[in-house]
Amino acid sequence: MKRKQRTEILIEGSHELAKSLANEIEQNYSVSVLQEPEHGLVMLKVRETSRKSLFYLGEVLVTECKVKVEGKIGIGIVKGDHSDLAYHLAVIDAAFLGDLPETKPWAGILEIEKYYIEQKRKAKNEEILRTKVSFETMDV
Repeated sequence: MKRKQRTEILIEGSHELAKSLANEIEQNYSVSVLQEPEHGLVMLKVRETSRKSLFYLGEVLVTECKVKVEGKIGIGIVKGDHSDLAYHLAVIDAAFLGDLPETKPWAGILEIEKYYIEQKRKAKNEEILRTKVSFETMDV
């Protein structure tokens, strides 16, 4: 599983999952914090759909953290004010970069969480579609 996909699952899914995975690493390894969770701003680049050109929509508040586990530096960046989640993401990132044995069963856990996220999205989309009005059948 690629880093981007893994991070999306951990951010969109239950934050308790990220916490439990990070705690597993903290119990077995020494985690040194290189950069405490702190706020920053990043430019949000968006592609305009008609001309396919890129432009900067504006700045977004993020929380960023860096940790070191077993000689590997992990980075956690999350939109908004989520210090704990940024720290947990950094620990998990370092664990995957270090190819620690604890990360082997995580792929299955992340796939299950991905399934729950997709089910939640599907239910929300169905709820929204129930409110859709068909103007073709309306009598005026």
